[in-house]
Amino acid sequence: MKKNFVEELRWRGMIHDMMPGTEDLLEKEMTSAYVGIDPTADSLHVGHLVSIMMLKHLQLCGHKPIALVGGATGMIGDPSGKSEERNLLSPETLSRNIAAIKKQLVRFLDFENGPNKAELVNNYDWTKDFNMLDFLREIGKHITINYMMSKDSVKNRMETGLSYTEFSYQLLQAYDFYFLYHNHHCKLQMGGSDQWGNITTGTELIRRKSGGDAFALTCPLITKSDGKKFGKTEEGNIWLDSRLTSPYKFYQFWLNCSDEDSEKYIRIFTLFTKEEVDTCIEEHKKAPHLRLLQKTLAKELTVFIHSKEAYETAVSASEILFGNGTLNMIRSLDEDTFLAVFEGVPHFKTTKTLVEKNTNIIDFLTEHVPVLPSKSEVRRAIKENSLTINKQKVGETHNISNNDLINNKYILVQRGKKSYFLIIAE
Repeated sequence: MKKNFVEELRWRGMIHDMMPGTEDLLEKEMTSAYVGIDPTADSLHVGHLVSIMMLKHLQLCGHKPIALVGGATGMIGDPSGKSEERNLLSPETLSRNIAAIKKQLVRFLDFENGPNKAELVNNYDWTKDFNMLDFLREIGKHITINYMMSKDSVKNRMETGLSYTEFSYQLLQAYDFYFLYHNHHCKLQMGGSDQWGNITTGTELIRRKSGGDAFALTCPLITKSDGKKFGKTEEGNIWLDSRLTSPYKFYQFWLNCSDEDSEKYIRIFTLFTKEEVDTCIEEHKKAPHLRLLQKTLAKELTVFIHSKEAYETAVSASEILFGNGTLNMIRSLDEDTFLAVFEGVPHFKTTKTLVEKNTNIIDFLTEHVPVLPSKSEVRRAIKENSLTINKQKVGETHNISNNDLINNKYILVQRGKKSYFLIIAE
């Protein structure tokens, strides 16, 4: 027996608004529903995961997901939740972004099997031949200016200014819903709570133009407990593409979530059952310092988005920095992961010529690469067994050589448990 989609989202905390009749529709028939994604970059980021999980749960509950990539609307930019107008992307950039996003979506949804197999559509396909006069006659006359002005996405921008281009966005999105309603039997549109105005404009267009019933369902905008935007770090978005965010950084993002956020995220971003989620939260509360909730969340998401191998590499990399890593562990890391692990530690540069001279470690770490302030400090660290080169303890007679280079380029110096220094030999 298939799960009830609305109940599934409800216990997960994934419903913000829902039009009356939506639940009845989903209970009586297999329903096609869509989510729109504007291709503003050549990768999805974790902020998109909420919509993706809505489509995933929809399909698991026996309904048909439609992922709409906005090749047309992406040329304009959605004003919802934005304080200023976005830069317009070129057709070439949009085309490249769409191709990349399509490859990612295939990993989350089943596009091959069953009557409810997912569909991938691009609104440019049905918008490109729609000339302005026809659009105004066929679509524009059905939605009043007063109706459009009442939307928060418009009202919130009246002081700072809103171009006609962005003002027209909700009509284009409404037409997407109308087109999918008539050509793909799609009766439900889903999205974030900031999309409510755009989505209901679509249901209104369907009602006014063809007398049909269509429905809307939105999820809350995900925020962090400190009020900051979810999925953002000081470096920017957490991307799903390993080229833009390494699996190690991706793993660390979830591992560093607060207890409060982790309780929320494990419901939203995993496929665990309610019983499994409740058990995990209860076990975590017995010993919060072990961070079971964060570790479970980080494992599940890293495996889901990247792979089991990427997860295991991320764990090994974490051990190097925070646990009992070994030289073999360090050498096993690819260069991108290695640099991601030690991104925040002090970096020093030297030359391979100096390394090849077999310089004594005391001179090397003071005169040539000023990692430690004095020779006496190096000697004291060695005597205390608190100085390591590439996770291996060294003596006063150790000479730095090519044998100490990781990836023929790096030397990792550690003083005590937490002080790391990365030397780059060029």
